[in-house]
Amino acid sequence: MMSDGERVPRHATSGLEQSIDRRSLLVGTGLTAMAAVSASVAGAAPGFVERLLRERFAELSPERKAEILDRLEQEYSERYGREVSVEDTPALDGVEFAYGLDIARCVGCRRCVYACVHENNQSRDPQIHWIRVLRMEKERGIDFTESTAYYEPPEVPEPDAFYLPVACQQCRNPACVKVCPVKATWQDPDGIVVIDYDWCIGCRCCMSACPYGARHFNWSEPKIPSQEINPRTHYLGNRPRPRGVVEKCTFCLHRTRKGRYPACVEICPVGARKFGNLLDKESEMYYLLREKRVFVLKEELNTQPRFYYFYAT
Repeated sequence: MMSDGERVPRHATSGLEQSIDRRSLLVGTGLTAMAAVSASVAGAAPGFVERLLRERFAELSPERKAEILDRLEQEYSERYGREVSVEDTPALDGVEFAYGLDIARCVGCRRCVYACVHENNQSRDPQIHWIRVLRMEKERGIDFTESTAYYEPPEVPEPDAFYLPVACQQCRNPACVKVCPVKATWQDPDGIVVIDYDWCIGCRCCMSACPYGARHFNWSEPKIPSQEINPRTHYLGNRPRPRGVVEKCTFCLHRTRKGRYPACVEICPVGARKFGNLLDKESEMYYLLREKRVFVLKEELNTQPRFYYFYAT
């Protein structure tokens, strides 16, 4: 396993960038690195110093955000040979998103896993999956210690098993947000916990704090074939991530903030996945919480997830 000190800078494209990144400025040889920047800035690639010294995306003016989005669109379009858009669609007023999953219907096919991979531009090599479908024994009930995400039966569902998909629980009381030392992750007004990938320093404190194993670290440069890239992206969501940052499910905010379902909901062949606005009394999620007996994972930790499980039968 690669140690923190061995990690190569995320935006390394030149000699200077190979030895200095924003993280090293903050947690490594800070003064030495700053001196190196001052001495060698003339040799830096365009945008390098800007990326090191700019403020959090959430604190930037609309003009600065537009400049950054334009730069990213150009960078991604050149990298993948396709026109890639990067939006920053904000949370909608009067919306609090929530997710429901009918355990009785889930057949463990994992179509949701791969729909998520394609929709959210997750690395194919090495593979990163934001959704894990855990196979559990019926006779044991929900038992994480005996569950596995690696099962290959001839067909699903298996008669002696049931399946529990797990992704980011979008907690109201998110431990991951509290521990971030640079405030690179936060909760938006619609309840979605987001990450500023350009602000993340890759310390992985959030991964340690998350009790659901929902955050994933890019140990190496993510690889996505050009023909498979989803060109419609969001700055805080499915845009390509660099090496050395943490990523996770965002409820497909680039879709849901425009009135669409998450990709995993659309792909589910048995309708086990539900999604909607808890503040809308006509929504499916409002009905679900009113009419069904629901539960959340690890309730005793008081993370207060917006991801609800239930049995429809």
